[in-house]
Amino acid sequence: MSRKESGSRVDVYARITEKIVEDLEKGVRPWVQPWRAGPMKGRITRPLRHNGEPYTGMNVLLLWSEAMAHGYAAPIWMTLRQANELGAHVRKGETSATVIYASRFTKTETAANGSEIDRDIPFLKAYGVFNVEQIDGLPDHYYYAPKPVEDPIERIEHADRFFANTGSEIRHGGSQAFFSPSSGHIQMPPFETFRDAQSYVAVLAHEHIHWTADSRRVGRDLSRYAKDRSERAREELVAEIGSSLICADLGIVPELEPRPDHASYIQSWLTVLQGDRRAVFQAAAHAQRAVAFLHQFQPQAQSEREAA
Repeated sequence: MSRKESGSRVDVYARITEKIVEDLEKGVRPWVQPWRAGPMKGRITRPLRHNGEPYTGMNVLLLWSEAMAHGYAAPIWMTLRQANELGAHVRKGETSATVIYASRFTKTETAANGSEIDRDIPFLKAYGVFNVEQIDGLPDHYYYAPKPVEDPIERIEHADRFFANTGSEIRHGGSQAFFSPSSGHIQMPPFETFRDAQSYVAVLAHEHIHWTADSRRVGRDLSRYAKDRSERAREELVAEIGSSLICADLGIVPELEPRPDHASYIQSWLTVLQGDRRAVFQAAAHAQRAVAFLHQFQPQAQSEREAA
């Protein structure tokens, strides 16, 4: 990788991390910011590409944050070229939001002994997208506002089925929510002690992200969680982001009020992010893998694998 390419990647990491640090210093967690926007009448969703495909990982955080900063309610984003190909145009003076594309390429090099070696080189590319609310002339369905969800009970039952399908052991009792690596179970306070069903689901999703850390599942090392504040902060960041992704996938609004431990977590996240520009990217990637793992247990995913 050239010095220019390396510098470009560092610049992307730095710019995005600085924005998230800025939000955290205000006490705002970017991954839950959309739910603070006010009454959202349609279904909650991840940000969507122009073809309806959901964004994943770090791009979800970036576009949620951007949507809230500018008040966009529509979840769909596209590049200038994609808008033009649809016969539409971005309004004059509008600015794009940054998303990233991470991948790898193989470069063949000649070793000192004359043999050829293939080297796997990662790269990160940033590019701009616009929300459909910044674009005029798109087909009508891009501006379609989803109908309100009439039956919230059905949504919660859907969430219960989602977690039941994972096969996790959930015990209720006490006043704390946690995942116990030694016994492998998830402990939750009684359902009735939560402010509402959505808050219960958000916390249960958080603990399920921790549950995926086991080596038999996704595999994240939690051996230093109780001893190292930095490692604990990193894992809690993974669980926080993962919980918001699950809630979006289930169409459920996460808790609006911070839990008592969030103030201390925010300070620990700031310490980690200020010392490591890639920490939030790594956390988002871990969260995405954990969420994808939980989705594998769902009937639809199983049907798709059988059809393939």
